[in-house]
Amino acid sequence: MKKNIPNPVIAVLADSLPTFESHASIDNLFLFADAPSEPPEGSKQVKVNAWLKQINKECDFPLVILGKIIEPYMELPESPEPQNFFGAQFQVADPKQTLKTQLEKVLARCNLFYISGGIISDGTSPTSKALSELIQGRDIPSIDAEFERALSNVNTEPREAVSAACNILESIFKVYIEDENLEKPQKQDLQNVWKVVRKDLGFNTNSLEDDDLKKILSGILSVVDGIGAFRTHASSAHGPGRKIYNLKPRHARLAVHSAHTIALFVLETWDERKATKAC
Repeated sequence: MKKNIPNPVIAVLADSLPTFESHASIDNLFLFADAPSEPPEGSKQVKVNAWLKQINKECDFPLVILGKIIEPYMELPESPEPQNFFGAQFQVADPKQTLKTQLEKVLARCNLFYISGGIISDGTSPTSKALSELIQGRDIPSIDAEFERALSNVNTEPREAVSAACNILESIFKVYIEDENLEKPQKQDLQNVWKVVRKDLGFNTNSLEDDDLKKILSGILSVVDGIGAFRTHASSAHGPGRKIYNLKPRHARLAVHSAHTIALFVLETWDERKATKAC
């Protein structure tokens, strides 16, 4: 799915870049980033605004171009130490550092984040993209909703993302049980529906001869249990007890990407089994 440069990011850049760049340097910055090669006419502010919108309209991967445009600002070294004047310390404000902070905040508000090297990420991984393609067309609203909820909250609401990461597995397992006419467990939580699914799909370490595959499959079994426990203790699905988890986006991404890897493996195995039966 194409991801455009969000309007709040365009507004910040159109307002701030003219402060630091000339017309010529704006042209060089955008052309170096592989923006469409005809610079718009007008003031520097109008040019930046129009060019970013032109990137959204004409380019297949606008966020790739955005990453290259803001890289010189996002790769700035940390603010220097406060300077000492007559025994008192003063922090000299750096306008470019201020822009960097603005960009970090507006990207986070748009569920994006900057990775060193000029990369803008929306929290997805190749596995998440593959899973997105696999669930399209299956007409299972619950799975679609939890997939989107996990990715849209991973940077801003990590507790929500962890909850959605667990829910997508639970939804897939319940759909599998229904579609394959399997007996439903009395308790419909993640661990119990997973037991039914993994048994039916043959996810049994004892049946594998390859020791390396045994280790991987054993890890998958543990990860599902871990994701379920993580939802119970750290997500928004349940009220916290005495212990409050200091949940960070990187923790949420770990849970989301792990859940998506398992979901993809289950769906691919299911599809392969159905294809084999059809032959």
